[in-house]
Amino acid sequence: MAGDASWEESYPIAYFHREIAVLKPMPPGDRDSSDQEEDTLISLDAILPDDLLEKVLSFLPIASIVRSSSVCKRWYEAVHSGRPSWAKMSPQKPWYFMFTCSDDAVSGYAYDPSLRKWYSFDFPCIEKSNWLTSSSCGLVCVMDGEDRSRIFVCNPVTRDWKRLGDAPGGCSPDYCALAVSVDRRTHGYTVAVAKCKQVPQDYYQWDFSIHIYESATSSWVTLFTQVLAGWRSGDECVICNGVLYLLIYSTSVLRNVESRHCLVMYDLAARPSSSGTSLMQMAIPAPCSLTCGRLMNLGDRLVMVGGIGKHDRPGIIKGIGIWELEKKEWWEVARMPHKFFQGFGEFDDVFASSGADDLVYIQSFGSPALLTFDMSQKLWKWSVKSPVTKRFPLQLFTGFCFEPRLEVAS
Repeated sequence: MAGDASWEESYPIAYFHREIAVLKPMPPGDRDSSDQEEDTLISLDAILPDDLLEKVLSFLPIASIVRSSSVCKRWYEAVHSGRPSWAKMSPQKPWYFMFTCSDDAVSGYAYDPSLRKWYSFDFPCIEKSNWLTSSSCGLVCVMDGEDRSRIFVCNPVTRDWKRLGDAPGGCSPDYCALAVSVDRRTHGYTVAVAKCKQVPQDYYQWDFSIHIYESATSSWVTLFTQVLAGWRSGDECVICNGVLYLLIYSTSVLRNVESRHCLVMYDLAARPSSSGTSLMQMAIPAPCSLTCGRLMNLGDRLVMVGGIGKHDRPGIIKGIGIWELEKKEWWEVARMPHKFFQGFGEFDDVFASSGADDLVYIQSFGSPALLTFDMSQKLWKWSVKSPVTKRFPLQLFTGFCFEPRLEVAS
């Protein structure tokens, strides 16, 4: 299939040996040239220091760098060293991993927007398609969809991964949201989990809690617990500039439909106590009636992609908008042109969307079509056709984006 390339593709060592330069040492001036009958051949790779080797490789696309690790043991160790020098590699746009929703093991394809290619990709750690995911600066955090205490952190490119200690708050809350944030300087990371469970026999009240894991201490801490009245959390949250942002949903049928979604925040650095803080005091209403909302951190900017509901039927989607939060107000960035909205075919009221840097991905659960939006250029663009195919009418698809990086480890 056109555009399909195997991530595991490798080349024979002899292929690369043809490219090795040969150096001939200059004979000393006081020696007769007739004595230099034997030429000494030296591989350029043998005398190239590790830092220069990594510098040369860093100019390649990330897929080519990983493939180069099959050349020899030294190149493999250089690519998988995790040294900070890889942080200086050429900028890489975020990739998108797409897979089908099923009970089978998760495998799919990763899309590289720079080369506009899809790669066959087996994602480490994810066992089922219903697992929650969050990504930041090369790391992806995943949570078991059935046991919400099981959480893993991995680098999908180097395939380095670890399981964290069991998260507090129980293994089966009614709703759970997951977020990870990586410090780009130290590469330490924070994982935040928000759990929500209905108070027994009281649909109006919900027990809500926030728990964080810090790689520096390798331990969990419960930061916040509170009972929400008339509101519950869902599966959408993100960390941006040290603040945890969550979308919450109204459980009251008497509320104004324009306020069915609200944004709440919790400062992970200040860590206000539960007794002196109410999440709802600083809640920010959604910019319009939404069918769903997806939060993302784009270069330390909080961005939301949302399905715009019809005025008379707010649960039915009529379009998709993108907003950015500035000084606790939503500012519209763009609305998806109708021709792109129609291009998905039948668009569900809920959909997959994620992003990093300046790139936003949008995917319908009912279609393998993938649309991108460049925040800096305000440009909508379809990806190359996905190798993922629809085998039966009700088959579902999903995905998420991640930054391909080599220097970050779990």
